[in-house]
Amino acid sequence: MDFIKVTEQKEPFVALIELNRPKELNALNHQLMTELLMALQQLDKNDLVRAIVLTGNEKAFAAGADIKEMAEKTAIEMHLMDRFTTWDQIRKTKKPIIAAVSGFALGGGCELTMMCDMIIASETAKFGQPEIKIGTIPGAGGTQRLTKAVGKAKAMELILTGRFLSAEEAHFYGLVNKVVPVEMYLHEALQLAKEIAQVSPVAVQLAKEAINRSFETQLDEGLAYERKNFYLTFASEDQKEGMKAFIEKRKPEYKGK
Repeated sequence: MDFIKVTEQKEPFVALIELNRPKELNALNHQLMTELLMALQQLDKNDLVRAIVLTGNEKAFAAGADIKEMAEKTAIEMHLMDRFTTWDQIRKTKKPIIAAVSGFALGGGCELTMMCDMIIASETAKFGQPEIKIGTIPGAGGTQRLTKAVGKAKAMELILTGRFLSAEEAHFYGLVNKVVPVEMYLHEALQLAKEIAQVSPVAVQLAKEAINRSFETQLDEGLAYERKNFYLTFASEDQKEGMKAFIEKRKPEYKGK
């Protein structure tokens, strides 16, 4: 696996998955997400693994989706790519996943942390859904999960402006479990996973399923609506201009078309 590193016994019954595209700040392209799904499916079947920690590096958990992969796509091409099937399958992971986040967790990176069951953040962590700045909206659950996590008003502010949340703000609004110094964030996540791995794995999985049932009872409908609107942005000139400007490292000029 080129973009994923898996260590199955980082702690007793704990597996560690590291996103490994450091030059791209762990941008979430199709290959990385496919490898991540494969790793999670294998760990889900492994009786020697009871809890999973997912991390990036100190600079970035994941700075977003790989914009170059989608910048020139049409709405129909995005729909036919069906890139979110992988995300839907990742969501079905039965074993608890703890995100260990340092640096940027933006766009798809923020959405990936919210698909995890708990988040341990370093003091340098920054969370956000800045898709609005490149002419589109979150498409992997950001409008739904962020709203449930921080409330409607804050989610509106973050998604409509593209602003970031600091680690302390994310903790204040209930997005993350704990904030620790940079040198401790991975250790803290592994210790939490180790603690969970010492109790009944059957009970843990059933408890996770029950909690998610409460959280996601109406999520499927919301995800479908978000996805439709995300694809629709690819029919706009603004989306093409936003992503082209991002790739060319310049300020976009939007025309509302």
